[in-house]
Amino acid sequence: MRDPKLKSNCVTQGTQAAPARSLFRALGMTDEEMERPLIGVVSSYNEIVPGHMNLDKITDAVKAGIREAGGTPFMFPAIAVCDGIAMGHNGMKYSLVTRDLIADSTEAMAIAHAFDGLVMIPNCDKNVPGLLMAAARVNVPTVVVSGGPMLAGRVEGKKTSLSSMFEAVGAYNAGRISEDKLYEYECMTCPTCGSCSGMYTANSMNCLTEVLGMGLRGNGTVPAVYSERIRLAKHAGMAVMDLIEKDIRPRDIMTEKAFRNAMTMDMALGCSTNSMLHLPAIAHECDVVLDTSIANEISAKTPNLCHLAPAGPTYMEDLNAAGGIYAVMKEIDKLGLLDTDLITVTGRTVAENIADAENTNPEVIRTVDNPYSATGGIAVLRGTLAPDTGIVKQSAVSEKMRVHEGPAKVFDSEEEAQAAINDGRIEPGDVVVIRYVGPKGGPGMPEMLHPTSAIMGMGLGDSVALITDGRFSGATRGACVGHVCPEAAAGGPIGLVEDGDRILVDIPNLKLDLLVPEEVLEERRKNFVPKEPAINTGYLRRYAKQVAPSCRGAVLE
Repeated sequence: MRDPKLKSNCVTQGTQAAPARSLFRALGMTDEEMERPLIGVVSSYNEIVPGHMNLDKITDAVKAGIREAGGTPFMFPAIAVCDGIAMGHNGMKYSLVTRDLIADSTEAMAIAHAFDGLVMIPNCDKNVPGLLMAAARVNVPTVVVSGGPMLAGRVEGKKTSLSSMFEAVGAYNAGRISEDKLYEYECMTCPTCGSCSGMYTANSMNCLTEVLGMGLRGNGTVPAVYSERIRLAKHAGMAVMDLIEKDIRPRDIMTEKAFRNAMTMDMALGCSTNSMLHLPAIAHECDVVLDTSIANEISAKTPNLCHLAPAGPTYMEDLNAAGGIYAVMKEIDKLGLLDTDLITVTGRTVAENIADAENTNPEVIRTVDNPYSATGGIAVLRGTLAPDTGIVKQSAVSEKMRVHEGPAKVFDSEEEAQAAINDGRIEPGDVVVIRYVGPKGGPGMPEMLHPTSAIMGMGLGDSVALITDGRFSGATRGACVGHVCPEAAAGGPIGLVEDGDRILVDIPNLKLDLLVPEEVLEERRKNFVPKEPAINTGYLRRYAKQVAPSCRGAVLE
């Protein structure tokens, strides 16, 4: 007998539902299919994003798993932007903003069609948080299964990833490699479908989905081209039916304690700085306040156990072979830093999930008594330049640049900064400041991988810092501090910086200071009028008016 608590009863049961049933019949549905729970399968499949080109196969596998477990699946789409393709031009302003489009459209589709459960299939940067935000809003039993990471490329026998490609461009511009070598990088760096092969934003968020309890074991690490990924997708389809039976919902899973677990593992894994944007936004939809200021408290007691690209020479395939996310969680749990009593989409607790995990390669996953560093991968800096926040991936900063003081070279757009770097106008010791690229000023807080990679590729990584109210790709390494808040467009101090001003970046002491006397800054404030957003039409105009500061996750208000 059909469960009277199923949401889809309103479109499948009784006389009043006859018109809806007639439309289901127009789809070719049978009476038997309408008697089963209706499951929405949100697929981010498209033919432009390499991380999504395989999601048609993942979608088919999920649907097979749902049918196997007694449900009726319906696929509907979610959009996706490839940040690597959008990088360095106006397209990048449309990346972060898709997170809310994805959340809004998924919420609308799920509620409008009265689905009893959802399986979400993202893979790249904004799709993962966007779909998790929607899961919290809709709050029906939901499982997330990603498309999986790309395998690493190989150039001259060494593994490479997308960050290697961007840095190769910088090396070519500096005359350090030939055009033929650049072409070799172009052809060999991204060898398969999947989310880019390092611990960049997409893989960071897919791994943290596993930590939050919203994805099955392997969600973050099983490579896209492995048949194991197809089996995982089938099990995700089966798992959502079990969650419906047990009435376990996203808000039962994504609790305050689960978010603290996620932030703890963020530090252990050395995730992208973008996690500090996405975790608060997902938590916001769960009515959980996740203040990024706790990141330093968590980092202080959480060792960094993984140095995946761009921080080190290992890749997602290596993490997967070493035991995956559960193995890292089990290492961190030795210190008692995780709450392991929390329920997950497996129907079991965190403790039950990680009980049989094994770390098979202590160089890829360091043990807690031999970490890469005693503190976590991300630090939140504050000071006169960043009264609220400045985020840095400290695990990807060389020892030489953990404390740096130098003169500012100020640019009001990424394009201006990139031109200066390419022209050789950035010198050792400089602090490059890129402003008016925050959530409001960008608008859309575009990622900037071109300038950071150019600095590294030109051999300036140990002598030049970069500060911005925008954000960086997870592929960024070096002394790059983003998310400076308040942003210039909101009247923040970063808008007052002038060429030649001294700036101090002090990561050990969590400081980011503009070394200019207060009376001078006060005089500058009298004449300061923030610039208008670079694009002030269409969706970006509405976004700029509604978006909250990056320190609050850049959620829409």
